[in-house]
Amino acid sequence: MTPLFKVSTKSNANSVAGALAASFKEHDQCEMLTVGAGALNQGMKAIIIARGFLAPQGISISCVPSFEEIEINGEKRTAIKLIINQDK
Repeated sequence: MTPLFKVSTKSNANSVAGALAASFKEHDQCEMLTVGAGALNQGMKAIIIARGFLAPQGISISCVPSFEEIEINGEKRTAIKLIINQDK
């Protein structure tokens, strides 16, 4: 199963980056869901930081963004889903 990270405005980018980097020890791909500009900002910072963590191990990652409709408290919202892949 592909790991799914839900990132909010209050998420700590360094903590998310550490979790992302750790997930690539077992998986070639993970996904991140963000809702709102602040959450997307924290998510992108986490990906950038994780790239720095993984580079010395010879692992390169990249992401592909897409939209996804989700439901929060009974209300439909548009999330940005980031599919993060290990480059081959």
